Amino acid sequence: MEYIAHIRESDMKVQTVTEHLLEVRTLAEKYGKKLGIKYIAGLAGMLHDLGKYTEGFRNYIVQAVYHPEAPPSRGSVDHSTAGGKLLFERFHRVPADLSNKEAHINKMILAEVVGNAILSHHSYLQDFLNLDSESNFLNRVQDKCLPEFERAKDSFFELVMNATEFHLYVDKAVEELSDYLKVDSSSTTELKLMFLTKYVFSALIDADRTNTRCFEENQPDTSYNPQQLFSAYYTMLMTKIDSFHNHKHAHSAINQLRQGMSEQCEQFAAEPSGIYTLSIPTGGGKTLASLRYALKHALLKEKKHIIYVVPYTTIIEQNANEIRSILKDDEHILEHHSNVVEEETQDDEHEDGSLSLRQKLKLAKDNWDAPIIFTTMVQFLNVFYADGSRNIRRLHNLSESVIVFDEVQKVPVRCVSLFNQALNFLKTYAHSSIVLCTATQPELDYVRHKLEIEPEAEMIHNLDHVIEAFRRVEIVDRATNEHFDNDTLTEFVITQMRDVSSVLVILNTKSVVQALYRSLNERNLSVPIYHLSTSMCAAHRNQILDKVKALLEDKEPVICISTQLIEAGVDVSFQCVIRSLAGLDSIAQAAGRCNRHGEDLIRQVYVIDHIEENLKHLKEIKIGKEISRKILIDLSRDASLHGGHILSIQAMEKYFKEFYTELATSLNYSIPKLGQEMTTLLSGTRKNNTYYQAYLSKHRAALPLFLLNSYKTAAENFQVIDNLTTTVVVPFGDGPEEGKDIIAELNGQQSIPDLTRLLRKAQQYTINIYSYEKDLLSKNGSLVAYLDGKILALKEGAYHHEYGLNLENDSPLDMYMF
Repeated sequence: MEYIAHIRESDMKVQTVTEHLLEVRTLAEKYGKKLGIKYIAGLAGMLHDLGKYTEGFRNYIVQAVYHPEAPPSRGSVDHSTAGGKLLFERFHRVPADLSNKEAHINKMILAEVVGNAILSHHSYLQDFLNLDSESNFLNRVQDKCLPEFERAKDSFFELVMNATEFHLYVDKAVEELSDYLKVDSSSTTELKLMFLTKYVFSALIDADRTNTRCFEENQPDTSYNPQQLFSAYYTMLMTKIDSFHNHKHAHSAINQLRQGMSEQCEQFAAEPSGIYTLSIPTGGGKTLASLRYALKHALLKEKKHIIYVVPYTTIIEQNANEIRSILKDDEHILEHHSNVVEEETQDDEHEDGSLSLRQKLKLAKDNWDAPIIFTTMVQFLNVFYADGSRNIRRLHNLSESVIVFDEVQKVPVRCVSLFNQALNFLKTYAHSSIVLCTATQPELDYVRHKLEIEPEAEMIHNLDHVIEAFRRVEIVDRATNEHFDNDTLTEFVITQMRDVSSVLVILNTKSVVQALYRSLNERNLSVPIYHLSTSMCAAHRNQILDKVKALLEDKEPVICISTQLIEAGVDVSFQCVIRSLAGLDSIAQAAGRCNRHGEDLIRQVYVIDHIEENLKHLKEIKIGKEISRKILIDLSRDASLHGGHILSIQAMEKYFKEFYTELATSLNYSIPKLGQEMTTLLSGTRKNNTYYQAYLSKHRAALPLFLLNSYKTAAENFQVIDNLTTTVVVPFGDGPEEGKDIIAELNGQQSIPDLTRLLRKAQQYTINIYSYEKDLLSKNGSLVAYLDGKILALKEGAYHHEYGLNLENDSPLDMYMF
């Protein structure tokens, strides 16, 4: 009998189970080798579809493909359990011979780690122990009956690898596991195995989907030579940097300082891989300096990827365009803003017979296999901790990389410990170099789950002198003794415009931003006024920013009202900035948008207290605001305190320590409804795991597993942003491959390559809406579902040409200005 893994849609060619298992094993070995776990990952690849060696699955796939009018019953064949069951049956035994106890125990652990990845490859990692004091994993590998299990095993040992070779292969995997566990004595075994399991799962998911896509497209997987590309990129970057020497102001003190910091970054590239800080002040040439380090380090240490992680989508296109213009390469620079298609979290094993639309979306190339990648903090954290298989598929491509975190102070507070643990894993096991790049370094090593930063971590020498040299603004405290509302703020902005030609106002909530924008427009000023918020898609915001930048460069009058999205990494320079009181890091970042390039000797940044902002649901901003207020009060009483000014290193250290102390109970991602912390669910021990204690009480026996991790429960409760949001495509722009055009294309029949292209392009035309907004839009008839409901899009009336999202669905279509 010919056992079938897949049947190609275009020509009905069969890929046999044997071919698929061997090819996936080869890919998984390649991905695993980066972590020193070639055989562990290969074992997962080789066994993942063992259950397809059955007559039941063969009949299932033939029925699904050749008789779509009468498809087989949903979920009638389980093929993903068999591989995990084989490992558990053969290797999860208490050793009779205690002469090599470590090897026997490691075989049992291997059966748990690899077995979980295998039986989860159509959904997400199973709970070893769940909130009902049961084990989803044991229910599958120990208790579930598979009718043709013996047939599947016999076919595997006959067609893939005989039993003797298989046991030798497992022995090599056990040796790798032993070596892996000996690394880093400071980490717990539970934490090490959590990251190992997720990495193996990532390697398996990507190997499986990549092989299936290549078979379906009848094309080999394309690859690139990172060293060759990085060498060419480095030459082009240095040509650009050398050209600065011919600039008429090249020998000014500031430009000499920029040049010196850039050279320090290049010299630092020779240091071993690790976690470092790059604290170049705003306007110091951070983007090119970090790229110079990254390219040089990648060449010296043979890294495969350079990944920029930023807090907001606003920054991605700006930074990517800046780098793309230097490197002259569109093909190999990937921008990943968001997941346009909502992640499927249910088991999709029943769809493995036919190439449905959902299957095409799943197979679309979305694995971060690119030399240079730009993504967001949300996407980075989702890779490690979010539910579904799309995110975690990318994890293995974070290894052997240089990862630059731009504006790292924006790590969401409740994710700090999870962030630190992920970075420590990437440094210690995945051979990646981490750069924490910001003008306001947070105290990430102050928390309980510390960041393992290098002892001599800072790339820039004599930082106090550098900060003072780049000081171009005066912070004016208008928050300590007075209050502003939108009426008084409108008057204040108008007053400032009598003395300067450009004003930027940054407020804490979208509602007051929109209200101030309307208030200023009602005054009929002969000045262009612009509005920016996350209610607008990235393409829309970038269009507004381009207009603002053009006016600033021409020294024309302009007013911009924005939420904090403009603070991090957006290259604009206003003559005056007004910042609503917030955390000290936000004030420092706002100051970086004023007199950014030293056009004037000194300019003013006004810090105000806006009484109409409702911060009830913005706990972190509210706490940061109060700590900053205390520091401002201290300075008003004694100007010598905290380093002598609000943006000093001493003031920043005091701010972050108080900030993290105030939010100490949130740092480990508390889940109130479960009474658990995320860090405990993912890597808790028998002593601190309440689920385990409940299991003991319920069953009067110990759980017969080494691992207790509640992967599925943790992932289902993980959200980087507090409120659950949904991504929707918006009809902004009516040119080729803009919002309206993309929405129209998504409604047609698309190949896998076309879907890959469209989904990447659509990222610039999406916004995230909260649950209540989604409900209201649905009630108003403003949402349209495409691709069998996998993608949501706004109707035109629900997107305003000035504000973006319009919940009332009453935007004047004839006034659209694209």
